Amino acid sequence: MMQKPFAITLAPGTSLANHTGSWRTMRPVYVDRLPPCNHACPAGENIQGWLYHAEAGEYEAAWRELVKNNPLPAVMGRVCYHPCEESCNRKELDEGVGINSVERFLGDEALRRGWAFDKPATASGKRVLVVGAGPSGLSAAYHLAMLGHQVSIYEAGPAAGGMMRFGIPKYRLPRDVLDAEVKRILDLGIELRLGTKVGNIQESMLAGKFDACFLAVGAHIAKRAYIPAGSAAKILDAVSVLRSMEGEDKPLLGRHVVVYGGGNTALDVARTAKRLGATESVIVYRRNRERMPAHDFEVEEAMQEGVLIKWLSTITQANEGKITVEKMVLDATGFPQPTGEFETMEADSVVLALGQDVDLSLLDKVPGLEIVDGVVKVGPNMMTGYPGIFAGGDMVPSERTVTVGVGHGKKAARNIDAWFRGGEPSLHKHAPAGFDKLNTWYYSDAPKTVRPVLDIIRRQSTFEEVLGSLDEQNALYEARRCLSCGNCFECDNCYGVCPDNAIKKLGFGQRFEINYDYCKGCGLCASECPCGAIEMVAEET
Repeated sequence: MMQKPFAITLAPGTSLANHTGSWRTMRPVYVDRLPPCNHACPAGENIQGWLYHAEAGEYEAAWRELVKNNPLPAVMGRVCYHPCEESCNRKELDEGVGINSVERFLGDEALRRGWAFDKPATASGKRVLVVGAGPSGLSAAYHLAMLGHQVSIYEAGPAAGGMMRFGIPKYRLPRDVLDAEVKRILDLGIELRLGTKVGNIQESMLAGKFDACFLAVGAHIAKRAYIPAGSAAKILDAVSVLRSMEGEDKPLLGRHVVVYGGGNTALDVARTAKRLGATESVIVYRRNRERMPAHDFEVEEAMQEGVLIKWLSTITQANEGKITVEKMVLDATGFPQPTGEFETMEADSVVLALGQDVDLSLLDKVPGLEIVDGVVKVGPNMMTGYPGIFAGGDMVPSERTVTVGVGHGKKAARNIDAWFRGGEPSLHKHAPAGFDKLNTWYYSDAPKTVRPVLDIIRRQSTFEEVLGSLDEQNALYEARRCLSCGNCFECDNCYGVCPDNAIKKLGFGQRFEINYDYCKGCGLCASECPCGAIEMVAEET
């Protein structure tokens, strides 16, 4: 947690073990618990910690607490699927705290005011190679640099960002935001070599005299599916379509576009097609909505923009200007089965959005590495079977999101640092702060702030950003909706309700201490603590 640990001070000449008094069987003890938002964040952010500063209007302090774990807050505030909000205890009262929108506000505020990272005071003398300048690689490079190591990033593409640049459309992530946050990372003294594809990782490490490396190659190879097609049928892959949007020559998809797949990439392509002028953009998906892997809010946004979704359907034939679709049904296990019912649809182009694979050719002939189902097996410390070679992001078994990638980069960096030192990073976590630990009597209803949204007409015809940012007033309000689950925020309730004057204030930011000479163990402080930061424990005998 962001504040100092509690101190328990006893009267002179007493001890915790034997000074219990004849009247007391339980004693109150201050505790720190792990907030559910922090626990759910794949990037490992101390969310409650930076919200604590934000609700006080201390925005730079909030941003600096945030970037201890995530160097891309303005990006994350736009593309993260915010599992923290789904886990927020406030959902049991009204709605979860808009953590993602406050994070975006802080990220944008940092860009507006030009806040920069503080460079480390000392250098370790160690050199680390990072392969790939996507979210995981950039995160690892940042954390390694902050730990004092010299970092070089080798990126095969023409610009940094990985799938943030070449897989996420501009209406979700403006490129000036991405460029600014990448630049701030590189300003730490990190070397970036663009257009540099690593053919053999061992040779590259030897040539550059690197002491360790982190592999963060993105999943840029589109998966294919066999669809009988005529010679004139136009079949593309989603990765190529989205990547081509970064160039001057935009893809020519036609008026009738069919996207085959059910993930977030399929939705991105379908929404992009509408913005490129398609009169009809249809997603064909083999299962129903309940089993669609895309996030619900993205499905809703796509449908608002006029994207159609043909559920329980599969493409069986593609020809010039049309496709044949077969209706499917789900069996008892939820697997789609053919029905023999067909229909024909217009389609100037068919875009396959069936997932992506990673190019692992750079690992050929590296001893000790284990590759299963197209990904690299790593240990709990993110290291592969070859000493000094670590991997994360799309290259390892995990959910493929920007937030997960950023978390992998941080974890790998800290483990690389520990490996250099011959130890292991600290992994201590407090016990969780569930909703049952809170005293909600002290909280009033405060509905979640709705983020501004671009009007439908412009969403269908331009690549302007769809979701807007909160202003300072709304961001401050949203931060103040945090319940500070499991951690004292110095509300003075314990101090005010104690009938024995056993609670002593230690000063702002120092919390409280208990004088057990006066405490009779009534438990009022624990029952009245709004955030569950006091626990009653049995006296020692």
